[in-house]
Amino acid sequence: MKKELRIFFTALMFLTRLPVPRMTDHSPEYLEKSSRYFPLIGWIVGGISAGVLLLALQVLSVELAVLAMMIASVLTTGAFHEDGFADVCDGFGGGWTKQNILDIMKDSRLGTYGTIGLISILAAKFLLLRELLPLMEYHSGKSIYLLAPVTLLAVHGISRMMAVISIQFYPYVTPDDVSKSKPSAAQKLSPGSFIVALIFALLPFLFLPLSFLGLIFPVLLLGTVLMNRYFKKWIGGHTGDCLGSIQQTSEIICYLTMLILWKFT
Repeated sequence: MKKELRIFFTALMFLTRLPVPRMTDHSPEYLEKSSRYFPLIGWIVGGISAGVLLLALQVLSVELAVLAMMIASVLTTGAFHEDGFADVCDGFGGGWTKQNILDIMKDSRLGTYGTIGLISILAAKFLLLRELLPLMEYHSGKSIYLLAPVTLLAVHGISRMMAVISIQFYPYVTPDDVSKSKPSAAQKLSPGSFIVALIFALLPFLFLPLSFLGLIFPVLLLGTVLMNRYFKKWIGGHTGDCLGSIQQTSEIICYLTMLILWKFT
């Protein structure tokens, strides 16, 4: 149990800015196993986001409440996944060879493609959530104060599961000078650990309409496969930045699919 707790706190430290016990570090032994808890960390991020959303709705408009929720999410993760998405936009938008793409993604400066990509995905997230909130209450017959938190837990959990699936079934690549010196969470899990991650990712969907999981999961898998094939074609696999972009894209796919289901069914 103590070892599992340390692996969990390693995952929490890796994916968020939340405080962890002093014993937690970037030990390769624990970091390489930490991806089993990525969906569970998604629950934590989603729970914090939901708490801020529900509190903000008491005193603010829907638009400002959604904005406050998004800011809370970014502060919780330190924009970890958004940064990866922006780096991927810069790398694949401006690079033409494997090494060129990897070099651009390593650059700490934000380029034109990254800026446009970041603005676009944040705007898409804001607009989708703004439309989703009224539809949740209208179609479900349940209080938004129950459905919104479950939805955010489900989306944040399963979007991080897509990163775990990428780690499990697709090759991981980094520049040679990085891969030889730094431990990575992008290590394949044992079948048992992978199933644990999958359970964490799917559990919140038990409290949502069955059609959500029936449509969202296949669409997410398709998107994950297509993105990984694209990454493999250009650089031979995925990097940590690619995993961040998969998480962010999966989040948008979830919200968009939910919106379509509630709006047209």
